[in-house]
Amino acid sequence: MIMIWKKISTVACFSLFAAAAFAQQALWGGGNLISPEINSDNSVTFRLHAPKASKVIVQGDFKPYSLEMKETNNGVWEATTESLPSELYCYSFIVNGLKITDPNNVYQIRDIATINNIFIVGNGIGDDYMVQDVPHGNVSKVWYSSPTLGMEQRRMTVYTPAGYEEGKQKYPVLYLLHGAGGDENAWSELGRATQILDNLIAKGLVKPMIVVMPNGNGAQQAAPGEAYGNMVKPSFMQPKMMEGSIEKAFPDIMKYVEKHYRTINNKSNRAICGLSMGGFHSLYISALYPDKFGYVGLFSAAINKQNKQGDNSDVYENIDQKLAAQFKNPPLLYWIGIGKDDFLYKDNVDFRKKLDENGYKYTYMETDGGHIWRNWRIYLTEFTQKIFK
Repeated sequence: MIMIWKKISTVACFSLFAAAAFAQQALWGGGNLISPEINSDNSVTFRLHAPKASKVIVQGDFKPYSLEMKETNNGVWEATTESLPSELYCYSFIVNGLKITDPNNVYQIRDIATINNIFIVGNGIGDDYMVQDVPHGNVSKVWYSSPTLGMEQRRMTVYTPAGYEEGKQKYPVLYLLHGAGGDENAWSELGRATQILDNLIAKGLVKPMIVVMPNGNGAQQAAPGEAYGNMVKPSFMQPKMMEGSIEKAFPDIMKYVEKHYRTINNKSNRAICGLSMGGFHSLYISALYPDKFGYVGLFSAAINKQNKQGDNSDVYENIDQKLAAQFKNPPLLYWIGIGKDDFLYKDNVDFRKKLDENGYKYTYMETDGGHIWRNWRIYLTEFTQKIFK
């Protein structure tokens, strides 16, 4: 019996050891491939262990946008880009027609309902998107009441600059708005807003400020999975996006911020900007409340995409008169940025023509590319250096 027990114990121990080893292998991905590897010339090498694959492609927002990988030894597929400009990039693999993320890269972001891996090429603007050895601000997810939307709790993201918690100083406020399909997490995650602010403030290029990133979907309490009962697949279109609800409810956000944070509460110390739908909201919010915002930024703004159906359609009526009232005591900066290939380019050309015909002063920036986060991060970097001066 003793011998039998010893044999059973030995087998059990071996089984436990094997199970632990298997679990550890699963935990660590079963390999030590480096992917992506940023080379000294700023080219990037991707690797994937897929011994049973017949075709593997890496696709991303770098040129070429689709790069066929070649199988090397031991079932490892590999491809190397040309030298890439400094920037944050997204990518994924297509294996036999199936899109997957890179199992050797834990750094991922969600853009609406799509998950992609990311990497950053430094030695340029990409350095501002990295965490650097500088004083860091804090990021909070706060809940506020929005009586206008009929919600006791809505969530937004708030950035406070380094030293805020220990001091008594009051700060200007930037309201930073996301695009369609986004939420209160978009700018802090996809937009790298907190890294940009930390780094530019540390360089002395940007004045320390509070940055408020609300949820611009009027029917949502918070981002998907972040509120009661809403673990649903994220979608591009949401109710109450561009029919006036957010514009009318925006004072609820400002009321909370100015009550709970040390803010300078006047026009010259408030700014509002946003991308796409957020640029649309920035345009109409600043026109609806012309005495509130001294700085306005429209990033690839969806200027003419409003839904005029419903009780809030008056928000979009008489825009010429509203702009006239806004520019009677004009903003200190009215800033417009868009990519040459953006599908909203013509709408922005037409809007600038309207401003020109009326003699309304603005600053304009045109970049390469289309309706992409790469441009919006650049616009935020540029815009924040021009406000609260």
